[in-house]
Amino acid sequence: MYTGIVQGTGIIESIKDENGLRTFQIKFPDGFCNDLMIGASVSIDGTCLTVVKILPPDTAIFDVILQTLNVTTLGGYKPHQRVNVERSAKKDEEIGGHILSGHIDFMARVENVTVMDGNKILRFSVPPAFMKYVFSKGFIAVNGASLTLAEVNKDENWFEVWLIPETRRVTVFEEKVAGDFMNIEIDRNTQIMVDTIRDTVREMMAKP
Repeated sequence: MYTGIVQGTGIIESIKDENGLRTFQIKFPDGFCNDLMIGASVSIDGTCLTVVKILPPDTAIFDVILQTLNVTTLGGYKPHQRVNVERSAKKDEEIGGHILSGHIDFMARVENVTVMDGNKILRFSVPPAFMKYVFSKGFIAVNGASLTLAEVNKDENWFEVWLIPETRRVTVFEEKVAGDFMNIEIDRNTQIMVDTIRDTVREMMAKP
């Protein structure tokens, strides 16, 4: 479980493909790996990955299966690329964003980037099947960052998020441009509510 508050950025030092797995070696910010253990979960651009090896003081290795590569942006990453990173939440830790699982629902394309008065606005296109879970002023996770949906257009299948200077400083968002793809995790509470209501309505309409 994660909070969606990105703790910094890591740098992919190397990528190796072997035996159906892709192995990432990632260098983290100073202190990020303190007390990190093999088997721990780390969010890499919103994707929950498991530590398989630690190279002190600040580097760890992760194995990624083909399914994860297919449904996330990790399949297209290259060495030296920066990624958002967050360690899994600890008991009684403050949740500054919203609860995330680290399971990506889809990849969204950046359609437009606007910078205005220190804020950066990103517009994403969304697969139509997921638009029913996207609501203005609701939550969404983009590359592991908990963000508020500023604008939503369900007819044209897009949403916008506004990034404040601090978010731009600690994440990879500053380097994103139109045409890039990013990992999206929808808010699970919203998904459960929408699906429950839809199922209930269908059942009621099906009754004679």
